[in-house]
Order: sequence, then structure tokens, then C-alpha cells
Amino acid sequence: MSPKKPPMTRTRIVRDLIAVCRRLDEHAFVAATDGNVSTRLPNGHILITRAGVPKGRVGPEDLVEVTPEGKALRGAASASTELGLHLFIYRERQDVGAVVHAHPVFATGFAAARIPLDADLFPEAIVGFGTIPLAEYATPSTPEVANSIRPFVRDVDAILLANHGVVTFGGDLNGAYLRMEKVEQIAQTTFVTRFLGGGVPLSAAEREKLQAAAGVTTSVPSQHKPSTSTQKR
Repeated sequence: MSPKKPPMTRTRIVRDLIAVCRRLDEHAFVAATDGNVSTRLPNGHILITRAGVPKGRVGPEDLVEVTPEGKALRGAASASTELGLHLFIYRERQDVGAVVHAHPVFATGFAAARIPLDADLFPEAIVGFGTIPLAEYATPSTPEVANSIRPFVRDVDAILLANHGVVTFGGDLNGAYLRMEKVEQIAQTTFVTRFLGGGVPLSAAEREKLQAAAGVTTSVPSQHKPSTSTQKR
């Protein structure tokens, strides 16, 4: 039996959250003061970036601790204006330990064009995501954003926000960030395949064989996909 990992200290959590903010900035997934990052603390509270700070300059003083209901406990500054989106995801997904919202150029381009990222072109996407759905447009920084992802949040770990950006989530900060990186790679590759005349999707048999090899048996139910009014193919 392997020994249990020691619990994460607040210092380590803060360091990891700042590191994710730096990576978002370095990869140009955010510009100016865009984006927000949060993580669930061992005490059940949420630590989130404050509003109005460039992610490349985030320091410990730019993090705000809030209760699951959104009441600020630590940090003099105001929490991100997308706090409601983060809290909604944590309420709906007890397995989620971190949430990242950003505006990577290619993925946000697909979101602005209201084109979901189908995962049937790439084995890594099929195994890692199943699908990357498109949520209907919602006014940023309002409760509409949380409501827009409601149909998908329990079934996927990455969602395009129409005309807005991308939100990814995972068991920890690194996992949530890496999903953002992968979504942008899928968006870039999809863009290139369309420029070259269109990709050749894997067949149903090929997808089933791939999923069986990877131990993946389910995907997002069809009733959870966006209505055809918001999709273009």
C-alpha cells in the first residue's frame, strides 16, 4: 500500500495558483486583465484571483478567499467578476478542485464563430474530452454564464463560451490548466484542417476501438449537446 500524500499547504496552493496564472500569460491565453483562476482549499473555501489584475503579475496579495456561497474572507480586493461561474462549477462537481477561464485565440475564435470543437479528429481529444461543447451566449460577469453551462457541466471538463472564451476544470490546478492548453491545441489543429479542406474524422468503429483501448466507455449524451441554432459545422 503506497503512503498517502501529505495534505497541500496553503503556501503550496498559492504558489501553484500563481504558477498557472503565469503560464496563461506566457502562452498568450489571456491579455491585459482577462481571465480568472480558482482552486478549492482543504477547508472547502475557494481561492480565486481578484478582479482587474494582469495574470502575469498575480501575487499572493491578488488572491481572495471566499466561502462556497461567495462571501469574501481573505484578501482586501474584490474577487473576479466571474466568481459566480467558478462557484457554480464547484457546486455541481464535487470532484473538481480547480477552474480556469481564459481567452486563447483559436479556441475563442471558434467560440465567437459559435462552432463547437468536435473531438472525432484526434485520438487525444476523444480520450481526453469526449467532446468540447459550445454553451449559448451569456453576458459576461452575470449569472447567465453559469446558467449557460448548466447542460454540460456534469459531463465534460472543457466548455466553449459563445463569444467569450473557454472554461476548463480538473482535480487540481495543473490538471485544469493542461486542459486549457489541450483545448487550444485542438482548436489550432482543427483550424488548420479546415484550411486544408477539412479533416477526416475517425469512424465510429475506430473511435470505439480507441475508447476500449483507453478504458473510456461513455461520452456526452446527445441531449446535452447545444441546440442546432447555436451550432455551425
